[in-house]
Amino acid sequence: MGARFFNNAGPSEPAQHYCIDPLRRIRVDELERLIDAQRYFVLHAPRQTGKTTCLITLMRQLNAAGKYRCAYANIEDAQAARGKVDMGLPIVVDAIASGAQWMSGDPYPASVVRDIQGTIPPGAMLRTLLTRWSQADPRPLALFIDEIDALVGDTLISVLRQLRGGYPQRPAAFPQSVILCGVRDVRDYRIHSSDGEIITGGSAFNIKAESLVLGDLTEAEVGELLQQHTDETGQLWTGEAVDEIWRLTQGQPWLVNAIAYELTSRRPEGRDRSRELDLAMVTAAREELILRRDVHIDQLADKLKEPRVRRVVE
Repeated sequence: MGARFFNNAGPSEPAQHYCIDPLRRIRVDELERLIDAQRYFVLHAPRQTGKTTCLITLMRQLNAAGKYRCAYANIEDAQAARGKVDMGLPIVVDAIASGAQWMSGDPYPASVVRDIQGTIPPGAMLRTLLTRWSQADPRPLALFIDEIDALVGDTLISVLRQLRGGYPQRPAAFPQSVILCGVRDVRDYRIHSSDGEIITGGSAFNIKAESLVLGDLTEAEVGELLQQHTDETGQLWTGEAVDEIWRLTQGQPWLVNAIAYELTSRRPEGRDRSRELDLAMVTAAREELILRRDVHIDQLADKLKEPRVRRVVE
């Protein structure tokens, strides 16, 4: 399974997503070393860069090897609870149980959630679930929690502190390893509790061993991705067009995807597979993205308003 990029959705073509294996963009041996060493750590990168695919791919590899039980969960739905722990934590534990059942074939966490609902306070639900789950099988548990930084306020504080609270029990009675995945490193979270107290992410989760960043595509991988389009459709790229896409994006996956998709699927001249994709088309696609102000570009622009980021840029 690879990161899904732009597709060749021409007028008479089936959608075909092109892939670059995201595990090529991070040191898999480093991930496995941290898991073997019973570490809790962070994996972060901008949106739509392959983080989720990376985690799911690694989960499947670990489960296939049989040394660990590995599960993936996306807890973004709990964002709607904001700082309400009594609403947010049941969503978090349900997301973890659902992920284990449907992605790893493990129904046990769902049975624990049914058992503790209404009997365990929300502030202890996650720790109780992970303790019972870890004790249910001699194989150590590795848990990948995606979209952790979608949580805010007391809900996020509770999740981080329950993970920290159970940490000394690992691996017999708590996960051997936990990966927290999001857009930012946990040290950059600034969490406001319900009474207005500001708690930095590091102080709420000070057991983090390391912070890993999912890398961008290399120049060769950008060329490989664009070549997949040619192999599938027969449509050629000029050398100048490929060089310009690299120059504009420097391999940032979302930007590569956005420009290539604009070129090959949205613009009429690019959907004509008999036409070569050239430098002028890349320039037109770039201008269209700027004018359209896609949400990811707005997010990047908004980041530049932060004093800390401005200082780094300057």
